[in-house]
Amino acid sequence: MAAATPSIPPWLKALYAAPNALYDHGLGRLLGHRFLRLEHVGRRSGRTYTAVVEALQYDPVTGEAVVMAGYGHGADWLRNVRAAGSARVEFAHGPRPASVRLLDVEEAAGVLEGYERRHPVLRPALRPYLSSLAGWRYDGSPEARRRLVAQLPMVAFRPLRPGVAPHA
Repeated sequence: MAAATPSIPPWLKALYAAPNALYDHGLGRLLGHRFLRLEHVGRRSGRTYTAVVEALQYDPVTGEAVVMAGYGHGADWLRNVRAAGSARVEFAHGPRPASVRLLDVEEAAGVLEGYERRHPVLRPALRPYLSSLAGWRYDGSPEARRRLVAQLPMVAFRPLRPGVAPHA
């Protein structure tokens, strides 16, 4: 059974909003390719929303970035992106249309394993944080990793070349 979306304390919401302020002031480049600003359209409202999310994997050749939906399949940005089939992403140089691809469990588990391997200093904080999002103890084992990414899906965003339609 999936965990309910956790309630976010106001101080944490403010912390999560800080990267958006950097992008709003043209300073998104300070975040490098570790974070991206995702622009998505509300599936019911039609309004444009933004969210800054961490890229667990970035390919400098294609520009594809993989992010995790930390609040699971019910995350608003994920539901909006899936409904639209496209989004816009920004790594400090203005938003660009991007294709959207939901990773399967095996590929997503590999991305998470690579992220943990590349950032060993984060591991002591990462596992408790992922455990709190999942609602169960994440220990970093291959079985736990697959269970986690089935619950907290990963999405790949690949910026499109100019003149290419998002659904092409």
